[in-house]
Amino acid sequence: MAETVSTRKLPFSLEAEQSVLGSILIDPETFNLIAGILKSDDFYLDEHMQIFLAMQDLYLQNRSIDVVTLIDTLIHRGVYDENSARSYIKLIAEVVPSHNNAGDWAKIVKDNSLLRHLISACDEITEQAYSGDDDIMHILGSAEQKIFAIAEGNEQKGFTHIRELLVSTYEHLHSLQTNREEMMGTPTGFGDLDHVLVGMGKSDLILIGARPGVGKTSFALNIATNVARATKKAVCVFSLEMSGQQLVSRMLSSEALVDSHNIRSGELSDDDWTKLAHASASLSECDIYIDDTTGITATGMKAKLRRVKNLGLVVIDYLQLMQSDRRIDNRVQEVADISRNLKILAKELDVPLICCAQLSRSPESRTDKTPMLSDLRDSGAIEQDADVVMFLSRDYYNTDPEKQNVADVIIAKNRHGATGKVTMGWFGQYTKFTSLAPEQEGAPPQ
Repeated sequence: MAETVSTRKLPFSLEAEQSVLGSILIDPETFNLIAGILKSDDFYLDEHMQIFLAMQDLYLQNRSIDVVTLIDTLIHRGVYDENSARSYIKLIAEVVPSHNNAGDWAKIVKDNSLLRHLISACDEITEQAYSGDDDIMHILGSAEQKIFAIAEGNEQKGFTHIRELLVSTYEHLHSLQTNREEMMGTPTGFGDLDHVLVGMGKSDLILIGARPGVGKTSFALNIATNVARATKKAVCVFSLEMSGQQLVSRMLSSEALVDSHNIRSGELSDDDWTKLAHASASLSECDIYIDDTTGITATGMKAKLRRVKNLGLVVIDYLQLMQSDRRIDNRVQEVADISRNLKILAKELDVPLICCAQLSRSPESRTDKTPMLSDLRDSGAIEQDADVVMFLSRDYYNTDPEKQNVADVIIAKNRHGATGKVTMGWFGQYTKFTSLAPEQEGAPPQ
């Protein structure tokens, strides 16, 4: 069986690869389309890979891509001598009569590339299964991850040359200029906060830290609702502290502006029921999924999230209640392992991941009770792994009603930009945060 498999030819299409390159020579503008579909290592033949890389060089230098400039670039790169270059480049320029089907040909090249990656992954899975050196669940998880990564276009590869990343960066900058709102990070729905963060970036691990009772769960749920409504994407919430019903009760209170105490006690007026009905109708249109499994691990989350289509955001409440996939006696090391796996999970899923975290009692013993990065409980690894760390702070001891309706969101770490403080409205009876203009601080939501 092994001999039969080894004699098989890896899938590739000579005609499709030549036609893609020929299409770019016929109409250099086609490169903008092709670059969004293919990378150099999607080409099976090394000659075609080198030609595509030479075209990338010309593109980045803002030079015309034609037979003459391409031959000159290939000679200077040492890929061909002059006669060989002229002969083959003219061949691929003549092999395709029109560039109109370039997208279809690029898809054929890409499909064959994915098949080759799949064959390679299956070889690795087979080797790992035959060796039997690892735990069976780890082998199964590794196999599932390899296949899933190929399906999502995130398969592991070697180094990527900076020129390819420059091409994708150029495309992103162009898209950002022409369609800024769509290309920016996922907005939290709070204007002042988004101004500082410039939205939540894909694959970002975002930590919301606060002492118990300050409102970190409510803040995360407010963001989750805003994202689900604005983006029409799926938002998944893992609640390790509260049941799904308790979580939905909070969301209803925030959306309907009905006192959360009335919802818990059942003391609801006719007006409250009307508000709750409207809020329920609005929330039911959002793709929000809640999992209240206690003590879930990062691997368990990953297995569930892989099956969610059109995923836009993940929320975890909260980190210290999670369990590690490995048995670790030291709690600090265990939290560090969990934190690292959450960052990897955010990167693999390519969506923002919000994780709530408890703070130590240190702020209570200080004169200035403003939270700091060192207040994160159990491990400094949380601070290192997170892309963004936000702290919620409220003045418990201030008797001024207006000050009690104000909360500070302190951006203590922002890997992508500025840090700072954003003042927001906090209305505990509704478990709701709001953006506030300076003159509206303390005003109840309308």
